[in-house]
Amino acid sequence: MGFSAIDYVLLLLYLVSIACFGIWMGRRQKDARDYFLGSRMLPWPAVCFSVVAAETSTLTFISIPGLAYVTNLSFLQVTFGYLLGRIVVSVLLLPAYARGEVSTAYAFLERRFGQKTRRFASLVFLFTRLAADGVRLFATAIPLKFILKVDYPVAIGILAVVAFAYTFAGGVRSVIWIDAVQMFIYLGGALATAAIILAHSEKGVVAIFNRLLAEGKLQLFALGFGKAFFQKPYSLPAGLVGGALLSMASHGTDQLIVQRILTTRNVAEARKALIGTGIIIIGQFAIFLVVGALLYAHFAGASLASLGLQRSDEVFPYFIVHGLPSGVAGLVIAGLLAAALSTLAGSMSSMASSVVFDLWPTRRSDQRAGSGLRLARLATAGAAAALVLSALLFMSSTRAVVETALSIASFTYGGLLGTFLLGILSRKATQEDALAAFVAGILVMITVISLKLVAWTWYTFIGVATTLAVGQLLSMLSERGSAAGH
Repeated sequence: MGFSAIDYVLLLLYLVSIACFGIWMGRRQKDARDYFLGSRMLPWPAVCFSVVAAETSTLTFISIPGLAYVTNLSFLQVTFGYLLGRIVVSVLLLPAYARGEVSTAYAFLERRFGQKTRRFASLVFLFTRLAADGVRLFATAIPLKFILKVDYPVAIGILAVVAFAYTFAGGVRSVIWIDAVQMFIYLGGALATAAIILAHSEKGVVAIFNRLLAEGKLQLFALGFGKAFFQKPYSLPAGLVGGALLSMASHGTDQLIVQRILTTRNVAEARKALIGTGIIIIGQFAIFLVVGALLYAHFAGASLASLGLQRSDEVFPYFIVHGLPSGVAGLVIAGLLAAALSTLAGSMSSMASSVVFDLWPTRRSDQRAGSGLRLARLATAGAAAALVLSALLFMSSTRAVVETALSIASFTYGGLLGTFLLGILSRKATQEDALAAFVAGILVMITVISLKLVAWTWYTFIGVATTLAVGQLLSMLSERGSAAGH
């Protein structure tokens, strides 16, 4: 048991291979649109697997088992809402993106409302990704810290440099294919971990699950009705409603995901990719939650402090380093880091694409020239540096990183999704109505989060409801004012 020389060699070979693959893919890059959209010729299964890896690789692998270790399996209720949200996006938003030449998710807002709305939405996206993926970068540094016995800043720097290297060279095509491969690698690593825990148990499989069942570690459903209804993050209503709206925002309005969906050939393939991710994600979260429950049984329910750990996110990396056989540990960590690096690479690429297409005042002809490719790579370098600074800010947090990241996303997702829905559902809303409603949604969420009025799973619901209500009210007032003027 423990991380051996074989594991270090496997890890090094894995990371070098990924970097070389990214450079090889980069040989086809011609301009900014090819760099960020892959010529819109990527197969939908690869995009599907890539989206799954991008949204959950780091958080699922590290934080979800730790969350199950200190609670139970009730987080899985949120993933049922994830699937519902993706189905709605595939029906409601994907056709809207298909009309016209859309380079980012926010090009739709310019077509519907105007350039100011597009740029404001892009800035909100950049802030959200910078904070949420700063958490992801920090989470990915946790196992590397254990392995290399270095401080978090050093681990963060190593990961950022590797992710930047193949993103800079290969663009979104490289990111998507690497993600697609690594999804199977880290899922295999999780299944191997579960099998090893069960195989080395002296009490047997049945005894382990009987104990987990008796201690409530296998509890899945919680209705959550009662006085603290809105304070329970993992109840069935919160999971279905909150999870659906969160998924609609992340997979319908977040450039990190939409950029990948836009690389498919047509709307039909985009729908297959998107709905497919919802199905896969339920199984993936189930696997990692069960791993967390098995770790609880393996350590006999020991507290984090007794294991010498500071946070639940460290439980699984600790077991990988100290509990897995030589060779297996290296492969599991390699799969984790590779998938996680791809997630970070996707963040760098999506942030850079938003800067180039949404904020930078360049002509479309310039984006299709060599100068556009140089600008794209420069923006990618800036995004990488910003993510490192963001990750360093989260080192002192003791909260589970998955909850931190999703709470950050929910902070702005409500206003963002509400603005998109306003553009689709209301024909009379103007750009001024949309901007005011967007800001109102964010301000309400500042109040809700500051006062801790509800659990994080309800954040997006409140933000969407506020944005739609304010937007509809303002459009009605504007219409009455125009009628009175005539």
